[in-house]
Amino acid sequence: IENTGLSSRVGDWVFAQALEHLSQWRRGGLDISVSVNVSARHLQEPDFAQRLSELLARHAEPLAPNFELEMLETAAHADIEATSALMARCRALGVRFALDDFGTGYSTLTYLKRLPVDVLKIDRSFVHHMLDDSQDRAIVEGVIGLARTFGCSVVAEGVETAEQARRLIEVGCDIGQGHGIAPPMPAAEVPDWVAAFKGMRGLRPTLVEVGR
Repeated sequence: IENTGLSSRVGDWVFAQALEHLSQWRRGGLDISVSVNVSARHLQEPDFAQRLSELLARHAEPLAPNFELEMLETAAHADIEATSALMARCRALGVRFALDDFGTGYSTLTYLKRLPVDVLKIDRSFVHHMLDDSQDRAIVEGVIGLARTFGCSVVAEGVETAEQARRLIEVGCDIGQGHGIAPPMPAAEVPDWVAAFKGMRGLRPTLVEVGR
């Protein structure tokens, strides 16, 4: 649907659903955030920031600080100045931005310098081979270093094994996503899973990703 008029409508619906889930979880005592993928076409809609503001305003509690939008570098290719200005307006509402699949696009450092992002997500292709490929391991460590330099958080995608998780923690990345942490699940199952995860490992999940 990316090249149809449905793309933005579906995107708004996903935002609304994610915010409703976030509201329910936080009312239930879960200190958790939600991250949602946003397509380039959706992000480039002229009234994107206004519609996002209206969706946030439907909820009495302030959800924006716990709401994160994930975008690809390609979302900014058409007009990086306009995209940067749009992101600034959205961040003024309190939401955060993550740059997804970091390291796989073009002019990565240029976009990182010019876009007001809060989170870098290391692409799963580098995480998958980091234990047996020195170049992929170097890329992972390099992205972690860049995140520190630019004051960003860093998330490792595609964490499938305990060995990968341990190595990531050792090199400075303590947030990850992947089947090694949890498989996709219905929203209704999240509270029980969080409780069980905390009880088993003494760790506190902080982020739920909602896909389209």
